[in-house]
Amino acid sequence: MYDIFDTAAIFVTTFFPTLALDDCPQLVEAEAEEEDGEEEERTNLADIWKSHACLSNRTFSSVACQGKGEVQMKKRRRAAVVVLGDLGRSPRMQYHALSLACQTGLEVDIVAYGGSDPHRALLDNPSIHIHKMNQTFQRGFPKVLRLLMLPLKALIQFVTLLWFVCVKIPSPDLFIVQNPPSVPTLIVVKFASWLRHSAYVIDWHNFGYTLLGLSLGRNHVLVRIYHWFEMHYGRMAHGSLCVTKAMQHELAQNWGIRATVLYDQPPEFFRPATLHEKHELFCRLQKDINHPVGISDCITADDAGPANVVGMTEGPICKVASSPITCTSFTTQNNGNIYLNRNRPALIISSTSWTPDEDFSMLLEAAVMYDRRVAAILNEHDSTGNEEVWKHMSQGKEYLYPRLLFIITGKGPDREKYEQKIRKLHLKRVAFRTMWLSAEDYPLLLGSADLGVCLHTSSSGLDLPMKVVDMFGCGLPVCAVSYSCIKELVKVEKNGLLFASSSELADELLMLFKGFPDSCDALISLKNGALETGATAKWTTEWKEHAMPLITRVIGE
Repeated sequence: MYDIFDTAAIFVTTFFPTLALDDCPQLVEAEAEEEDGEEEERTNLADIWKSHACLSNRTFSSVACQGKGEVQMKKRRRAAVVVLGDLGRSPRMQYHALSLACQTGLEVDIVAYGGSDPHRALLDNPSIHIHKMNQTFQRGFPKVLRLLMLPLKALIQFVTLLWFVCVKIPSPDLFIVQNPPSVPTLIVVKFASWLRHSAYVIDWHNFGYTLLGLSLGRNHVLVRIYHWFEMHYGRMAHGSLCVTKAMQHELAQNWGIRATVLYDQPPEFFRPATLHEKHELFCRLQKDINHPVGISDCITADDAGPANVVGMTEGPICKVASSPITCTSFTTQNNGNIYLNRNRPALIISSTSWTPDEDFSMLLEAAVMYDRRVAAILNEHDSTGNEEVWKHMSQGKEYLYPRLLFIITGKGPDREKYEQKIRKLHLKRVAFRTMWLSAEDYPLLLGSADLGVCLHTSSSGLDLPMKVVDMFGCGLPVCAVSYSCIKELVKVEKNGLLFASSSELADELLMLFKGFPDSCDALISLKNGALETGATAKWTTEWKEHAMPLITRVIGE
């Protein structure tokens, strides 16, 4: 099994002799002494990993030191998080890095591709060091060329990743690698863990061969080869984490891998937004929401003003410093008070990677059905023009069913295709906006919305959408596509609803938003359930209970 590693070791030690220093006890001891001189408190961290992280650090240190001695523990001071993808679009791996740094006190090196900015908490943490690889191949090749380029792409990724994890970053005591992708990630990290005497943990988000099968077909020879590599090198890990009990069972029964379930949980910065935060966010997004280039719909025709606002009977909802009147489609600030607009549109969020495992056409069809069914319920004549309806809305006229604004966040290959379809819809009461938000604004948008929609179906049927976890953290109820294990996360009629077709989704939208914003009892009930779900578990608690014991064990072995 290890003859390949032996050959590679000769190559690496020949051309990179400095790697031998990892085995020099004098250097290790000097490095440990230097690290011991660093301050333990990280005062400039974002307020997301609370004071209990310090207790977790002591627990980790005491367990890892048992039977090893103090000098051995000093050598166990570093972890490497490996993501063969865009770090900014890999929130779970960002949270791993924060937990390793804040809850175990380790120095953390992240090896990943650039692209989207990660959360500010990572950038501000002095214990986290990000090493960005360059993307060699960009999207845009024809399908035939993409197939031919796969081996070359894998080879270049192999060499680049090998250089980073074997040479560029300091020698870690632990590798945590995201899977998928499996090739070449698992091969390279397994070799690096052997070469650098490190523990090696896989975090199973899904199965790579099932994702490849979406484009090539499950029976394609490349998919079968990929499956073999994923299983073979997956078994070599010192430990495994996975995202669902269904995946844990699959790994145990058919792969021979024992995995610990680590459910995705929202970190503390995913929470309901205050009214003041909502108003500031909508002011920042007003250009994208109310004045998108080349679009005319029920939102661009909006004239939100003081005449359309509502206050609570005991007074204004939110008081701020006195300032000029500022209006958005959702809020109005006047005389130092912030109000919610009474005839505001219902805000629905869907986060997507614009990939084949999310059928976005289902959402578009549901939007068309909602628009037509509402017109029929209100007995609107077919000759009634869009502009006439929009004029009544902008003047404050209230309807039994509200306008719907879908904000679709994310990046991906099918985005432009669906944007073209959206522009052709011409609906009276439904509008769409596509955008990419910063890591700081995305939680605020979720915390300001009325409903989330998840179109994730899972290529394997065994993973759960992290976007839904984030929505629950912000107290946002969800309508999600139904598949095999989604009920591990979405509890029907408690924190969300499930649908299997566009017609079912349209029915749910009509049921939830009837009487919006004050008399939509079903939506209010689901929102309370989502708030309860988000309040019962957070990432730091879940990680401490399930991931930390595994990390402690593999590092201590």
